[in-house]
Amino acid sequence: MEQKRNFRLEQEKIIKTLETPPALLLHSCCAPCSSAVLEYLTEYFKITVFYFNPNIFPEEEFMHRISEQKRLISELSCKYPVGFIEHGWQSERFYQAVKGLENIREGGERCFACYRLRLEETAKLAAELKFDYFTTTLSVSPYKNAAKLNEIGEELSSKYGVKHLPSDFKKKDGYKRSIELSAKYGLYRQNYCGCIFSQKERSENF
Repeated sequence: MEQKRNFRLEQEKIIKTLETPPALLLHSCCAPCSSAVLEYLTEYFKITVFYFNPNIFPEEEFMHRISEQKRLISELSCKYPVGFIEHGWQSERFYQAVKGLENIREGGERCFACYRLRLEETAKLAAELKFDYFTTTLSVSPYKNAAKLNEIGEELSSKYGVKHLPSDFKKKDGYKRSIELSAKYGLYRQNYCGCIFSQKERSENF
């Protein structure tokens, strides 16, 4: 039986080898998920947050989450300054990526296609801008598949020639810390992942 990988431990081993803070492009899905990740990683990396989430619906929700992300970055105390890059609302890219998967329940292949869309844009930009590493905040959520996120990240690392930082940010109370920081900074915490399908599924269950 194949042993499950400990992505948090793999990440810590990489961090221990660092002599100077590398440049990290950090894909973020929202301010709450990025809060604990930034608090932790800014001790070791010079980070630019990349906000690319064409899955989010509607546009007003997208803009609200961007606003909260910017506010958190401006208020969070970090060892190194945190940069910010955003790509505007590109919902058609999401619908194209998940075409034919619309009726699959949350957590399945539709979500994996969405992971790939966002991670590939991150890897491409990291390569173009010559970042040392890229990764995503998505693994801080207990509802996201960390193994699949890391599998995709490693594949894209080979494709684009930029190092992927392995992650499972929910480990060591990362998710709990994100809730604490969200309360501390008064962050808006959405009650659905972001896409129209997750919104509909949420409404059906409540």
